[in-house]
Order: sequence, then C-alpha cells, then structure tokens
Amino acid sequence: MLRIIQIALLCLVLAAGFSISAVIAENESIDEILLANGLPLGIFPKGVKGFSVNGETGRFSVYLNQSCQAKYETELHYNASISGTIGYAQISDLSGIKAQELFLWFPVKGIRVDVPSSGLIFFDVGVVRKQYSLALFETPRDCFAVRGDNKVQSSMLPLYHIGQTLGKDIV
Repeated sequence: MLRIIQIALLCLVLAAGFSISAVIAENESIDEILLANGLPLGIFPKGVKGFSVNGETGRFSVYLNQSCQAKYETELHYNASISGTIGYAQISDLSGIKAQELFLWFPVKGIRVDVPSSGLIFFDVGVVRKQYSLALFETPRDCFAVRGDNKVQSSMLPLYHIGQTLGKDIV
C-alpha cells in the first residue's frame, strides 16, 4: 500500500513538473527554445519579429518582417510566417521554408539533427533529404527581401515588342 502511494505521489510531482515546464517554455526566447531542443540558432534568419509556441504540443509559429531569402550552401526562402512542431533535435510539419536545388524550389517539410557531433543537419524536402553542414546554421543569416514572392522575373521582351520593332522590313 505504501508503495502505491509513493508511485502516485511521484506521478503527481512529475505531472506538475511537466505543467510548469510548459508554462516556462512559452516565456522563453526563440534562441532558448532552439538550444533547449538541440537545434542551432541559425535555422531562422535575422529579422524575426515575433514567435509563439505551445509548450505542451511543441507547435510554433515564427513571424518575419517579410518574405526573404538567405544564402547558405544554396538559397533558402522564408515566408513571412513559418510554422511547425518542435521536438528534440527536430522540427516536423514545417511550412513556410523552401530550399533551392538546381533552379527548382522544394518545400521543406522537416529539419533534423541526428547526432550533433556528426556536424550534419538534414532538411526533408519530400522525396529526398538535403544534407548541410551544421556549422552553416550556428548563427542567424541576413535575409534579403524577395521580389514577387519567388516568381521568376523574366528578362525577355514580351512578344508584341518583338513584332513591333523587328521584322517589319522582311519580305
């Protein structure tokens, strides 16, 4: 009987501890939350103007001043609003970040650090995982505004301009 009371008391103390840590997590800075979860500070660029996190579920939102791109080994595009679920050494259900590969943009669905001593961080872009050096993400990068929210800006003249200026003297 004494053993059952001890176990019940232990469960009560643990439950109270989790509730308190959830409240504390909501008041921490984004840097403290990333570090506490074994993630580097540079996952998000400079210019974070706000964030929110649910300490119980790990669901978070990060708000930037505007959509922007940051240069790592390749370009990463950040929407003005990014959301996902943070856990130890990983972010899942991610939306609002795209990675460029061979002139194509792929949505990043998750970020994972397997073993910090490996020096690698993985970005899940659907069919493959992009591997980067963890050192690239040690500090937040400058993020530059994106014109047209990632639409290709063509340098070619529209067809009607070509017809108006060229070929009029051809028989």
